[in-house]
This record gives sequence, structure tokens and C-alpha cells, in this order.
Amino acid sequence: MSRLATEHAAAPIRLPVRRRASALFLAIVVIVFAIILVAPSRADAAERGTGFGTWAPISAYGWHGSMLVGGVHTYCITPGAPAPTGPSADHGISASAAGLSPQQLAGINLLVTTYGQTDDPVQAAAVAWAVKAIANREETLHAFGYRGDSLAGAIHWTMSALSPQHDRAVQERAVAYYDEAIRAAAGPSTASGSLVFTTDAADHRSGTVRVDTTAAATGTITLTNAVFAESGSPTLENAASGSTYAIRTSPPAEGRPYTVSGTGRFDAGLAAAVRHFTTPGGQETAGPAGRVQFEVSGADAAPRIPPFAPAITTRVAARDATGGAYVDEVTFTATEGSWPRADDGSYLPVTASAIVYRTDAEPVAGSAVPGDAAIVGMLHLTTDPTTGPAAPYTVSSSWEMITAGYYTAVWNVRAADQIPSVLAHTGADFAWTERFGEPSQVAV
Repeated sequence: MSRLATEHAAAPIRLPVRRRASALFLAIVVIVFAIILVAPSRADAAERGTGFGTWAPISAYGWHGSMLVGGVHTYCITPGAPAPTGPSADHGISASAAGLSPQQLAGINLLVTTYGQTDDPVQAAAVAWAVKAIANREETLHAFGYRGDSLAGAIHWTMSALSPQHDRAVQERAVAYYDEAIRAAAGPSTASGSLVFTTDAADHRSGTVRVDTTAAATGTITLTNAVFAESGSPTLENAASGSTYAIRTSPPAEGRPYTVSGTGRFDAGLAAAVRHFTTPGGQETAGPAGRVQFEVSGADAAPRIPPFAPAITTRVAARDATGGAYVDEVTFTATEGSWPRADDGSYLPVTASAIVYRTDAEPVAGSAVPGDAAIVGMLHLTTDPTTGPAAPYTVSSSWEMITAGYYTAVWNVRAADQIPSVLAHTGADFAWTERFGEPSQVAV
């Protein structure tokens, strides 16, 4: 090449500033886009964990132990494939990893969770052999040339050459782990549940709570506004799914509707699942999925409303009168429950009324109203939210007693006369009526 040509070839090509900036931006975009396309999601380079052998894709005796991915000890579930020395993708908890059955996954999770997170090379190697045998027994036994049908024999075939001083210990533990894992129950991979409350129709303070779950589980329940009838405590440990427990409520405030609720945490055992990792060109591995634990909660379908049955005691202001208004002193009581209250703590108003009769003869207490008794008038009273039943009320008639005789008031409290919030406590059929002829009610 001539000097001129050489100088020409070496001369930089100068683009306008705007074209150079655009070209640089385009190059950056292409590089970033390429990285996004090729980079696996949640990928970490698998590292040598705890065990024995050669940490390489293929080796004479293989690697027998755990593989660390993101600090998690994982174990091979596709024996025969190269060791996962490259970047591994974390697929999270899986109930279908490597096409294994629920029982296989339950057994593998048992071993990986219970024994596999270890720095003991003998224990890690034993877990690795047992997990591989559960995943694919035939491949595990014969991958290194062993021709028999014994897991202990396959381990001896390899470990006697790889680490003879640990051969027997790995055999014994691996066989024990394998036997334990193949008996593991194929439980659920997930579970959920709820608490269902019932109220005794005859007594709002009594009822039950039932634990409904999608899988057999045990756990702890804590109640709000109630205790368990057997213990008197708001907390019950070792509660079982499908069981019903008697409860006794403790209303937070007298005379107000309230709701019983509860929460709990339950455990359905080790999951029939594993934390699944894959490595391109290498083994698939399993990390711990742990136990199936879940929260439960529930509450009364409707608030519990304490019952309320009001009654009245009365006394005329004066038995002997010379006419004028009929004056009565009325005191309210609750024959059942507590006086209902509003959210602000004030007493809910209760309405009562009375019919005043006049007879020529003095009435007999508790007798029926005589057929010749004259209805003189009515009395009405609604309690004050501040006073409630705490003090008597004085009621004067708007009419006057102008005819000689015996004047007797008969008070009544009816559900139909009450506001809805009071009606909820009394019930729609409630009615209370004072006896006719009460001596304290007669004015002459």
C-alpha cells in the first residue's frame, strides 16, 4: 500500500456533530436492546456448594453435593445432565418442576428444606444422592457405570474412588434420607382458609367458630370480642382445620351491637413443590420450598345485637286529687339485657304510652278492665338520650280530671312505637303492658 493510500486509510472519517450524536445514540439503543433479549430473568451464576467431586460440567466422578444459586443450596433433579456451572434462572416455587409428581416434589422438598441447607459435605452429598434417586432412580444408579440396583451400591461405586473415607457415611445417610422422602405425604403446594362464626339464636353471647381450609392444617386462632369457652382465653393453639370450637363473647360495650372476629396462622406441612432453577445446557436444580403456611380470618356475618326488654314502674303524684291534670311519675327499667346505646354512648330513646281509665269503683289490682270503664285520655313519654333509665320522668296529662271517680293509668311499651335502632334490640314482636289497677296508679 502506498504512503498516500496509507495516510488516506488512516485518516478519520469526520461526521457532522449531529450525525455523530445520532449514530452514537442508535448504537447504545441497539446494545441495550440486545442485552435485554439475551439476559435471562433473575439469573445468577451457579457456584460450587458443599460436597465432593469436580465442579465442572463433565468429570470422571461428577459433583456430588449442593449447588449454590444466589446463596441457596440447590440439588440436581435431572441426573445425567452436565453440572449447572453457568448462569441459572430462578423460577420461584413450582409444583411442576422437571415434570415430577407431587409425591416426588414433596419428598425432595423435605430433604432440601430439612437437611439440604448445610455446610457439611457428607450431609450435602447424601442429600444430593437421595434427591437424584427420587427424581430418576435408574439414571442415578447407572450414570457412572454401576450395573446393580442398590442405591448404597451406586454410591459406593463412585464414592469409594472419589472420597473413600466418606463413602460409608454418605451411603448410610443417603439411604435413610431416601427412605424418609419416599414416604412423604404428597400434600398441597398451596393452601388457604377462613374462620366461620355462628351465633346461638337464644343467646348472643354464645356460638362457635369453625376452621375451613383447603388442606388439612393446624394453627393458632386469636379472637376479638370473644374467648374460647373451654379455656376462657381469646387464643387457641393447635386448632385443627375442619374443627368447630365453642366460644363465649365479651361485648366491648354494654347495650351496643358488636361483631366477633378472628385471625389465625395455619401450617399444612411441607409443600409438594420446590424452588425451581434451570441452567441452559445443565441440570435443573431444586431449592427449598419450605412449608405451606397461610393466614385465616373471619367475622360474624351480621352484628350480634344484645336483646332488650324494657318495663315501667309508676306512681301517681297524689292519690287524692281535687281535679286538674293527671300527674304520673314513670321509671324505666330493663328486665332483660342492658339499655341500648348509640355509637356516641348516649341512651337510645324509648317511647311509651298509657291509657287512663275512670271507674266508679276502686279497681282490683291485676283484674281485667271493667266493661263500663271510661277512657279519659292518653299519656305519652319518650326517654331522654342523656338520662335514659337513670331517673324518673314526670308526665302530666293535657286534659283534666273533671268527673269524680277512680283514675287509673295503664302503661305499655310496644315495638311498633320504637325507632329502628331500638327495634333491633327488642325484636318486632315485643310488647309490655302494665297491670290494670296497680294501687300506685290510682288517683281518686
